[in-house]
Amino acid sequence: MTEIELGAVQERFADIVWANEPVGSGELVKLCEKELNWKKPTTYTVLRKLCEKGLLKNDNGTVSSLVSREEFYSAKSEQIVEDSYRGSLPAFIAAFISRREISAQEADEIRGMIDAIRKGDES
Repeated sequence: MTEIELGAVQERFADIVWANEPVGSGELVKLCEKELNWKKPTTYTVLRKLCEKGLLKNDNGTVSSLVSREEFYSAKSEQIVEDSYRGSLPAFIAAFISRREISAQEADEIRGMIDAIRKGDES
């Protein structure tokens, strides 16, 4: 996926689309008025910009995503690890858990993910 950078407001807008897609542009205007207190021109301006970035598409008044929420946030997470921790996932995890305890359940889930990746490497 090509890196798509969004500001906080654009990200909130994208979250509205992801949560409601496919959504008619008129309905999107109403959602943005309610959620973001935006007027119609603001909604259409941000929509146009996110379409230009390749995140969303507006096909005859129906707005949907070209990049899923999961793909976007996964790429964003990878970029944070790359930029802040020189690509070191262990350094990122160490920094993360140094400020927040993880539960036994979370540790088991992480262990399970690692075990699944290792099993995949053995195949």
